[in-house]
Amino acid sequence: MFHQLTYVERRKILQQKVEKGLILLFGNEESPMNYTDNTYHFRQDSTFLYYFGIQRPGLVALIDVERDREVIYGEEYTVEDYVWRGPQPTLHELASSCGIKEVRPIQELANTLSHAKASSTPVHFLPLYRAENQLKLQAWLGIYPQEINSKRSLDLVRAVISQREYKSQEEIEQLHRAVDVSVDMHVAAMRFAKPGMTEAQVTAEIHRVALAAGGNISFPIIATKDGQTLHNHYHGNTIQAGDLFLVDAGFENPMAYAGDLSSTFPLSATFTPVQKDIYQLTLDAHQAAIDALGLGIPFKAAHLAACRTIFDGLKAMGLTKGNTEDAVEAGAHALFFPCGTGHMMGLDVHDMEDLGEVWVGYEGQAKSTQFGLKSLRLAKPLGVGHVLTIEPGIYFIPELMDLWRGQGQFNEFIHWDKVNVYRDFGGIRNEEDFVMTEEGAQLLGKPKPKTIEEIETIRTEVYA
Repeated sequence: MFHQLTYVERRKILQQKVEKGLILLFGNEESPMNYTDNTYHFRQDSTFLYYFGIQRPGLVALIDVERDREVIYGEEYTVEDYVWRGPQPTLHELASSCGIKEVRPIQELANTLSHAKASSTPVHFLPLYRAENQLKLQAWLGIYPQEINSKRSLDLVRAVISQREYKSQEEIEQLHRAVDVSVDMHVAAMRFAKPGMTEAQVTAEIHRVALAAGGNISFPIIATKDGQTLHNHYHGNTIQAGDLFLVDAGFENPMAYAGDLSSTFPLSATFTPVQKDIYQLTLDAHQAAIDALGLGIPFKAAHLAACRTIFDGLKAMGLTKGNTEDAVEAGAHALFFPCGTGHMMGLDVHDMEDLGEVWVGYEGQAKSTQFGLKSLRLAKPLGVGHVLTIEPGIYFIPELMDLWRGQGQFNEFIHWDKVNVYRDFGGIRNEEDFVMTEEGAQLLGKPKPKTIEEIETIRTEVYA
């Protein structure tokens, strides 16, 4: 945990922003895999962590804004719990560590909320992504799961985003540490992967590095020779010389701050000439996006810079044609780059995504519905303390190629016969994490090997 005063000050600011009523903040429960006592790895709700820092299941917090009263509701562990879990701090001790003086049994919360409902006291709550918390809300306030998105408190959503989106120096230090280990995970994959292995073996090596560092992965590992599938979590293929291997993996440190990096490397000692051309173009797009970052400049500008660079580069290779600005505006580039250039990162690898992308990444403005652009999670102007990823890529997706060509889409921008030659190429992306400072974008963590020379040096050593 951070120092007690960090959490006290965060909650004080939250009360000032919400102004009146009750703020109801849910922690997470244990989630069973296949029966009650066999649970998934416990992960506390990130907003609960931000304001209380307690990584223990079964807690709910209530803040009475007008009475300046803060209560954590939960149950103390019993001797039977200690038999299975070992000695644990009491709930009062945990609450005290974040500056909360009052702890009550969870059963009392139902009466408190019932009185609030009867007196028409506003109860502010966030969107809920866990079914067990949705059921609690239904039991306590009579709000059904299908009603939550319409009845959630937009005032609370905006207040939380306005705090969590700007990372403090102590948070940035945690993020540097998380990214450092994330780099180690990627370098381990580059040094470990050899033809004849399965994707699962490489995945296990990546995960080993995270566990050995005292944390865990920040999202399920992507480690695949089929990089054209953007979120490919299948690990059953055997890798071969000549394949490209794409890794998208990050570390979540003990404070629950995330790293998120991507790498692509050859399973041979070097890239083939064609692989080298496409790989360098992804690096060019990556740098174009970084160069476009600036305080007060919408992140969408970085995305469009990457899109234009990709389309121009493929034009030089004979795969695309026509005016680049017109092609990007029409969305023709999305044949090769059907996703966004990056997203916010912090306590969540896609920070605050549970609160709604339109509020987190767009300040309430409507998102585009265009294929490709609609997947851009962050578009708003950047400020000091914003933490974000840069991850443009180039993907050759046979199913998308066949669909658009069959529909006669973008014939004025695409040389379909030449594109078809690359249908078995796969996909490439690199990803790095940045924090916005007064001086501009600063790389988080130590540099990850990404140039052709750096990658081939590592891969050559593997075969030495």
